Amino acid sequence: MTDHDTDEGHSRSETNNESPAHREIHHEQSHVEQELLEDEVPSSTDAHAGHGGHDAHAGHGDHGGDGDNGVSHVGHEQMFKKRFFVSLLLSIPALLFSEGLQALLDFSVPAFPGSEWISPVFAVIVFAYGGVPFIEMAVPELRSREPGMMTLISMAIIVSFVYSLATVVVLPGMDFFWELVTLIDIMLLGHWIEMRSVRQASGALGELAKLLPDTAERLTDDGGTEEVPVTELEEGDVVLVRPGASVPADGVVKEGDSDVNESMITGESRPVSKEAGEEVIGGTINGEGSLRVRVVATGDDSTLSGIMRLVEEAQTSKSRTQMLADEAAGWLFYVALAAAAVTAVGWTIAVGFNVEVIERMVTVLIIACPHALGLAIPLVVAINTSLAARNGMLIRDRIAMEEAREVDVVVFDKTGTLTEGEQGVVAVETVSGIDENDALALTAAIEGDSEHMIARSIRQVAVERDLVLPETSGFEAIKGRGVRATIDGETVHVGGPNLLDQFGIEPSSELTAFAEEAGANAQTVVYLVRGGEAVAAIALADVVREESRQAVEALHEMGIEVAMLTGDSEDVARAVARDLGIDTYFAEVLPEDKDKKIVELQEQGKNVAMVGDGVNDAPALTRADIGIAIGSGTDVAVEAADIILVQNNPLDVVRLVRLSRKSYRKMQENLVWAAGYNVFAIPLAAGVLAPIGILLSPAIGAILMSLSTVIVAVNAQLLRRVDLSVPSLPETSESTNPARRTSRQ
Repeated sequence: MTDHDTDEGHSRSETNNESPAHREIHHEQSHVEQELLEDEVPSSTDAHAGHGGHDAHAGHGDHGGDGDNGVSHVGHEQMFKKRFFVSLLLSIPALLFSEGLQALLDFSVPAFPGSEWISPVFAVIVFAYGGVPFIEMAVPELRSREPGMMTLISMAIIVSFVYSLATVVVLPGMDFFWELVTLIDIMLLGHWIEMRSVRQASGALGELAKLLPDTAERLTDDGGTEEVPVTELEEGDVVLVRPGASVPADGVVKEGDSDVNESMITGESRPVSKEAGEEVIGGTINGEGSLRVRVVATGDDSTLSGIMRLVEEAQTSKSRTQMLADEAAGWLFYVALAAAAVTAVGWTIAVGFNVEVIERMVTVLIIACPHALGLAIPLVVAINTSLAARNGMLIRDRIAMEEAREVDVVVFDKTGTLTEGEQGVVAVETVSGIDENDALALTAAIEGDSEHMIARSIRQVAVERDLVLPETSGFEAIKGRGVRATIDGETVHVGGPNLLDQFGIEPSSELTAFAEEAGANAQTVVYLVRGGEAVAAIALADVVREESRQAVEALHEMGIEVAMLTGDSEDVARAVARDLGIDTYFAEVLPEDKDKKIVELQEQGKNVAMVGDGVNDAPALTRADIGIAIGSGTDVAVEAADIILVQNNPLDVVRLVRLSRKSYRKMQENLVWAAGYNVFAIPLAAGVLAPIGILLSPAIGAILMSLSTVIVAVNAQLLRRVDLSVPSLPETSESTNPARRTSRQ
């Protein structure tokens, strides 16, 4: 990580929507929540450490700043869930035996000696168990002089509690114990829903670490091998990497040749051929050959560790956005205090200071209770999350879901996201007199014993076409050129241009033109050679998903730019971008450069969503404003993302943005309903219409407040009707798609 990168991270943190005071508030509130959690579950620290799996990872969680990352949200969610259900259970007797609620709803319960104390006693317990935590979390807001939701909730709880106790002891009038317990229950429910919505696992670093094997086979001075922990490897050691094994550390091939799968690191869809003198990256997967690798970097100096640092830095630089409800609550707090003060002064001047003045003030402050405001956002988020899941989208971070509505550019990783992530046959050309299916069957038969990706792709096409393969014998791989086998006593070869050069074969003009066109589209071409003549050519490429074109078109219609990042060559990237109509593409991009490309777009003032599936995408996923992982991608990409597309469908990105926009609209509507109720009810509670005989009593105010909560809940439910379908594109004639399975006669 360069100083420049670090400065960028700090710059982004400082220019977010949250002020330093807000960040301090959230830090202190998280600290209070952690203390409450430890009181609830004393062994939580041990549980956290056990969950981390690695000491380093656990340490990272310990220094998570606000505590927004890591398993703390899981514990907080469980804490508020438990407090909600316990408080709800304790609220039942408080509600049933509340004289105020009985009078309002005209019902009664059997009385017995001491029954008049049931409601106050249970309300006090609910206040102490479920209400005090909100008061404790309001302290940082008051200390920083930035009142928000916690301050407003605390004010309502305290006023209801004190006034209700006063009605029992000294003041005549109706108690509000029922209002107190229901307010606490609803606020606990809202906070539980919110905690569940914002929970985001911090397993990305642990998943990265899992890519490296635990042990390595180190060569000894006598030519043998010894199994040692990877942590004991030193620069200059030589290790044996067997076929199918993971490379234990960054190094240079000393002996051997093999194809190495680097897709999880570089994004390159094709295995990369490695021979003596070439570099290999720790965590990549060796192919069929055996390699002896001299270690050149271990620990913090390795490529994988560099990616881990990028992920960690990007995670910590991502700030928490201030919720609209918090801002509304802050304003409402001041409005309520001002209205209560004006009410007290006005009524004291009019009638003198008496119990009625206190009742007026209490009514104003209780009406400011944010029943509806406290649920306006969490209810929409809960429905949003459920609706997204039913449409193949898992929401890990609600803030990212809210911000998806403002996306300016969606950046797709190519391999495994816009494309299938594997080679596929896209076209076949044969010379005159040779049937295409016969050529494919012959090629698939010769490749029958090969485990190369190209061989598997050709065999897959043969299976899809239900071709009958001839029997072969004498299979042999020709290093760097191809394979050969005997069919009916005749030796037949399959290989690339190097095979033709070895035998001095000049392909026909048809095959030459086919190969040139395939090369222009960055496709791989293999030839079938029989009787000393090239009789067929097969083009292969990373197959573009059918949904990708539709997704790009739909995003353009929504006014969103589309970009593509890939570790593949310039030719491959250009061909795919041209075919899909992508606005911008970045080719041959290394993992750290992917992260920087996202920063470059953000520095242009763009709100960036990144869609990827590989380890190499993890830094970019965490750096982007919204990180979206393909569900079948590597675990680390899933863990680093804010949103996961379960069905590997790029169209889900379109659905995501639509759902975000619809959900935000509902949030705004709910905030209007919630705050609008207060704007209407507070003046009535203050008595502005008292001269004409309209006076809002505390009881009626409480009922209206509950009614506003019902309206907010019903309006949130209407979100379920949103239509997320994406119209299909009209069928077109033959596409120029360089990576679509087609054939030629």
